[in-house]
Amino acid sequence: MSFIPIALRLAPAALAVASPVHAADEPLLPASLRAIEGCWTGEGRVMGKPVTMAIRASLAALDALMIVDAESRAVDDPTDRYAAHLTLGASTPDGEKADPVLTGYWADSFGGGYAATGKGAVSGEGFDIGYAYPDATFINRWRPQGQALRWDIVARAADGTEKPFAGYVVRKVICPAPAKAD
Repeated sequence: MSFIPIALRLAPAALAVASPVHAADEPLLPASLRAIEGCWTGEGRVMGKPVTMAIRASLAALDALMIVDAESRAVDDPTDRYAAHLTLGASTPDGEKADPVLTGYWADSFGGGYAATGKGAVSGEGFDIGYAYPDATFINRWRPQGQALRWDIVARAADGTEKPFAGYVVRKVICPAPAKAD
């Protein structure tokens, strides 16, 4: 019997299971998701209220996911703040050459009771993803346009009617350096 610890004997098998099989020239995320990578600032409205918006979108998990951190402030009351943390991903059915199904997870400054999973698809030059809540499904429509990004959110009722909830127009900026820990 070998004296090699079992963890070392199993390590190669674990690596084989953890490694996704995909061609190096085929990114896991569609171009429309990758187009939002970077930092963005601008303005918008939430339920009719003017806000400022800052977004930081970065690749994660070996570029298989996009992480989006968004922060807004009401223009008329800077203490009225909101923050959301989104995880976006994509998959294709059985690895086929098909349009990807987008998946997402929404968590925000309202806490865990308002977190939601989402599903969506690439749409034109952007992508749409909806998060179902008891009162409505909130459809997020992302439309990157070069150095600008439009992000609209509508509340879709069970009968299919849509009502504007929020909309932002932001411009790409240089990402600020991360804060140093003391």
